[in-house]
Formats: sequence, C-alpha cells, structure tokens
Amino acid sequence: MTGTGTVRTGPPGVLARRPGRVPPRVADAALAAALFLLTLGPGRVADSTGFALQTALVLPLVWRRRAPRSAFAVIAAAALAQWMLGVQLPADAALLVALGTVTARAPYRSAWAAGLVAVAGAVLAAARWAPEGRFLASAAAMTAAVAASALLGANTRIRRAARAERLVRLERDRDERERRAVEEERARIAGELHDSVTHGLSVVVALADALGHARPADASAVTARIAETGRQALTDMRRALVLLQDDGTDADSDSGADAGPGDDRRSPPGIGQLGALCERMEAAGLVTRLRVDGEAAGVPAAAQLTVHRLVQESLTNVLRHAPQGTRADVRVSCAPGAVTVEVTDDGRAGGTGRTGSAGSGLGLTGMRERAAAFGGVLEAGPRPGGGWRVFVRLDPGGAS
Repeated sequence: MTGTGTVRTGPPGVLARRPGRVPPRVADAALAAALFLLTLGPGRVADSTGFALQTALVLPLVWRRRAPRSAFAVIAAAALAQWMLGVQLPADAALLVALGTVTARAPYRSAWAAGLVAVAGAVLAAARWAPEGRFLASAAAMTAAVAASALLGANTRIRRAARAERLVRLERDRDERERRAVEEERARIAGELHDSVTHGLSVVVALADALGHARPADASAVTARIAETGRQALTDMRRALVLLQDDGTDADSDSGADAGPGDDRRSPPGIGQLGALCERMEAAGLVTRLRVDGEAAGVPAAAQLTVHRLVQESLTNVLRHAPQGTRADVRVSCAPGAVTVEVTDDGRAGGTGRTGSAGSGLGLTGMRERAAAFGGVLEAGPRPGGGWRVFVRLDPGGAS
C-alpha cells in the first residue's frame, strides 16, 4: 500500500465502452440511410420536390441524440410542408423516431410538446389522406403509433436513469469497500508497529537492567545488544511508517544513519528469522529454545510473518511478566497445508499477571486476529504445572 487514496480505472460515473459497440453517431447515420433507402422507390418520390422532402424528413436523424429537440423540429417542419404540398411519403416514420428520442432524452416539458405536435400531425394526415369513411380508424391508428413511440422513449429514459443510479450505487459501494480495505490495512500496520516496538522496548529494558549488574568485561557486549535491538526496533517502526505514509514517500529518508548497512526495511521477517529473535531474547535474560520441524520454504510470506509475530509477542509477554530464570520453548511445525506454533514457559506470572492480559490485552487480541486471518484459533492460558502456553494452528491456504 503506497497511500490511502482511491484508485480509479476511469472517470467517475462513466462506463467503459464495450468492445465492438458501434459509436452512436455511426448508428444514427446508418439508421437515417436505411430509412431513406427503404422509403425511396418508384411511386414514392416522383420529383425533385419529393426527393427534397424525403431528405429533410430523414437527414435530421443523424443528430437526433446530440440535439433531439432540434432534430424533431426540423422533421416536423418538413412533415408540415409535405402535408401542405399534398405529397404523401412513407418517410414520415422519421417523425416517430424523433419523437421517441425527444421523450427519452429531452426535458419532460419538451417531450409533452413534441407528443402533442405528433398527435396533431396524425390527425391532419388522417384528415387529408384517409380513405373515405375511414378517418376515425386512420386517426386512431396513427395516434396509437405516436403513443407507442412516446412510450418506448419513456421506457428508455427510465432504464437509463435506473442504470445511472445503479452505477452510482456500485461506485459508492466500491469506494466504501476500498475505504474499509484502507482502514483494515492501517489497523494491520498499527498492529505490526505495536508488536515490533513493544518487543524492542521490552528487550532494551531487560538488557538495561542487566547492564547494571554486568561485569565490566560483559558490559560492552550488553551495550552492543541494546544498540542492535534498538536499531532493529527503529527499522521495524520505519517500515510501518513508510506504509502509513499517504503519499508513499520514504519515511526514513532523513534518518538513514540509524540503520545498519544492508537492512531490508521492506522485507518482512519470517520463520527463518526466529533464530535471531530467540538470540535477542537470550541476551535479554530469557533462556529460549527453538525447534522448527518441516520445510518453511513452502509457507507463504504472509503466513511466515504471522508466525514470526506470534512467537515475538509470546516471548515478549514472557519477558515482561515471568520472573527471572524463566525458560521458554518455541516449537514451529511446517506441514503441507498447516503450520502450528507453540510457545511455552516454565515460569509463573508476576505481580501484574498474565490472566488479565490474555483476555483484554492489545497484544493477545492482535495475536488472535492474526491467527483468525489464516483460519486459526489462538489458545493462550496457564499450564497445569505452572507457566504459560500459547498454541495456534494456521491454515496458510485459507487466508481471509
């Protein structure tokens, strides 16, 4: 994650054009040409006047979507001129197409006005060209055609509005999902920061206490351990801060001198780094034994990070709460489809106790969430013979 902004694949509210879809202008031009040719023929356009009227009736369909009211007005004027000249042309059907477009795209007031104009034209056409005694039937038929065209346009308007509303809702839902994903990522990184800093400070405090009782010959070694642990904690903290940066800039650009050479601040720790972790705990005064069974190479990096953090937090809790002389045992078993982690100690809880922290502490709560992300359930509690036990079985292939 390099920032918290929403990443869009195109302008908001605009659908990507489906592959192979004909552009609207090309489709309208094809419609106008087809209607012109279908209504053109012997006995239909007798002279240049009829040809001009035919063109005036059909040509405005080319811009019917871009300017629906203007296209309808031109076609209606051509139809009126045709009626006044007494030239009957099948291309009058263009008026119905234009009416449907106005109903679908223009404001409602314009749609009503266009509908009234079309109905008036149907009545005038029936009065002039209907067979004798068939005026009412012809007027009713043409009025029904006008109504059908208007209804088709209204249906198109409704479907377009519903589609636009659905797109807005989908975009809103997508933004909400992305926002939740960012929040979850920030919470995860905050957990990483808590684990690494708590562990580092606990080790540093333990080493500092040991420094006061160390022999002069051992003081330099303890001091080096304190510096090494502090640098590692700073490295982990910088890595988390880099991910929390809104603009994705390197948060440690002004403090690179604190990190040792060759530090990989973006490579998360895994099972292979448990040995170094146990050595740091040993140096802090907690006798730690590590056993790793199976091949860790087949475990995904995210699951390895979870294993490392579970062990780190468990040992940190032992260091903080168990008395001096406590020994901890770490066992990690890597098998196809499952990784088990068990951390036990033989000490007893100190004054603050670990029973309460197991139920409400931020550390163990974060551990439970980490385990749940890989289909595991954390078990943490006192051992019958004394001490504490943390156990979890992870399913790396079932990460949520």
